[in-house]
Amino acid sequence: MPVLQSQIANLKSQISTSGPEDARTRIHEIARLFAAKPFRPHPLLKSGHAQTVAGYGWPRRFNLRAHRMDEARLFRVEPDVSMLAHCRWQPDRQQHPTIILLHGLEGSSISVYVLSTAHKAYQAGFNVLRLNMRNCGGTEHLTPTLYNSGMTSDLEAVIHELTEQDGLRRILLAGYSMGGQLILKLAGERGAEMPESVVGLCAISPSIDLRACADQIARRSNWVYQRRFLRSLQRRMRHKQQLYPDVYDISDLHRVRSIRDFDNRYTARHGGYRDADDYYARASALQFVQHIERPTLIIHAQDDPFVPFSSFLCSSIAENSHILFLAPPHGGHVGFVARAAKGEDRFWAENRIVEFCRFASESA
Repeated sequence: MPVLQSQIANLKSQISTSGPEDARTRIHEIARLFAAKPFRPHPLLKSGHAQTVAGYGWPRRFNLRAHRMDEARLFRVEPDVSMLAHCRWQPDRQQHPTIILLHGLEGSSISVYVLSTAHKAYQAGFNVLRLNMRNCGGTEHLTPTLYNSGMTSDLEAVIHELTEQDGLRRILLAGYSMGGQLILKLAGERGAEMPESVVGLCAISPSIDLRACADQIARRSNWVYQRRFLRSLQRRMRHKQQLYPDVYDISDLHRVRSIRDFDNRYTARHGGYRDADDYYARASALQFVQHIERPTLIIHAQDDPFVPFSSFLCSSIAENSHILFLAPPHGGHVGFVARAAKGEDRFWAENRIVEFCRFASESA
């Protein structure tokens, strides 16, 4: 039996004896559906590195310029902090479920995987919000602060406004990498007190153990990824220092050689953490996932080059009847570029997000 199907079968066995009846039933049904659609990698993209690169570079079948017509909207999440989202509404928005999409580290609302998922979701009948985290997508001027993996209050403020001001009652959250980590952390922190309007969650390649991720990306085999992230983070810090010269001292920025070093000098210091280790310990979603009480899809490839698969082999995920965990052997980090399949494009994880969100919204 293929690994993915075997894992789904094991999950069915686990949820048959634990968790509320409605959670068992819903997850069982979607697991059965997904068992018929396992991830089969493109024959030329078998390695984790190849999948990771292809996830960003493989051509998409939609108009990349179409997003420019989306409504730009600011959400005030703190008195001096706003976040920018790009919204595409169905004509009668209150009658449709809404997906909030969150990008990964140093991504934005126009990251290609976000745009591609947004296109699929809108075509499937969802309202779609592509949310920029603080400072991302050219929004450094909207906040004096930095962003980090623990800022769940930002997402909660956006959900609150959409629920109370827009009257949206079926909201789904879908995040990639750091965005997935943030979603899982929020859902775990809130547990049974998660806003009722949130009816489902999806996390693709989520960085749920920040310490393990920092260690993994520092390995020699991952130097290209780390260098790319660091260059982007350093550019952002220079821009922040120009905007807020009294807040940020970047005299040591040139000495930063790793993600951990950057987090130690900047992310932790300006995020209310003692140091990088304190930040990783307190902000990682792994310690909270056992408390999630909403239908949740987690997809993570066993060959992800810089988010260790071992982080997911824990009872807090396996024994939570609200979580469907899919772990194909291949897929890389936010890759999952598949062989050609009837009725779908090659971006397997994006298709599973839309399918899961449709199921969760209809079951709510």
